[in-house]
Amino acid sequence: MKTKIVSYGTASSETAGMNGTQSGDTLGREPVRITRRGGGSPFVLLCDHASNWLPASFGTLGLAGSDMTRHIAWDPGALPVASLMAEALDAPLVESGVSRLLIDCNRPLDAHDLIPAVSETTEIPANAGLSPKEREERIALSWTPFHNAIEAVVEERLAHRQPTVLVSIHSFTPVYGGKSRPWEIGIIHDDDRRVADPLVAALREVPGLTVGVNEPYSPADRVYFTLERHARSRGLPCAMIEIRNDEIADAAGQGKWADLLGGMFSRLEPLLSGAAETGQPAA
Repeated sequence: MKTKIVSYGTASSETAGMNGTQSGDTLGREPVRITRRGGGSPFVLLCDHASNWLPASFGTLGLAGSDMTRHIAWDPGALPVASLMAEALDAPLVESGVSRLLIDCNRPLDAHDLIPAVSETTEIPANAGLSPKEREERIALSWTPFHNAIEAVVEERLAHRQPTVLVSIHSFTPVYGGKSRPWEIGIIHDDDRRVADPLVAALREVPGLTVGVNEPYSPADRVYFTLERHARSRGLPCAMIEIRNDEIADAAGQGKWADLLGGMFSRLEPLLSGAAETGQPAA
């Protein structure tokens, strides 16, 4: 199946809200979109779960339409934050344009939840009993174009010896499994702490902010695949940001977090650029 990578020079003003499927002729209508491909920032922003859109042929995968606005279908608020940060930093942004209910781009191909039959406690009827052909079609539709796009951006930058730091932007639910999550933001990392340590330190200077370190997830939860594939494999600095989605439920919250994080990343840029230039292994 031939797929298309859409690449734009500037971010679209059309961003997804919390309460509906993304709209517009391009946003959410292609498997992957690259914004600011030639951006001068050392940071490359990734949004694995940017969209809750499904091609019409899949309907709603047997779910109620309201289920498609829930966190099981995407990371609400993550894309607007990432887009605003990309604009402020002049950073490339690679975003997936298809709901993770169809296939989760932040999972390896052998993961049991690559195409989830159950998400949290919700059964996904159309994901049960897929044939090998149906599975391969979904991989070709969404997973492969997303990872090919990241690969292309990273390889272009390294070929031009541009410092490259990968950061993925996600959101999480305030309550999961009946348990409240107190963190407004979590920074996820493995043993490469070059991005995480200074970012956590900066966030902990913000009054009243509760910062999770490898909370509410950690790499042990198998949520670090995209960064493992494209950053860790090359020795590039990386980290994953999880923002509680009630914090970014509207434009005001999205702008607040984009300003806060964008300012921190601007201040971190000199610290990270040297090690990121050629993909030096973490110390």
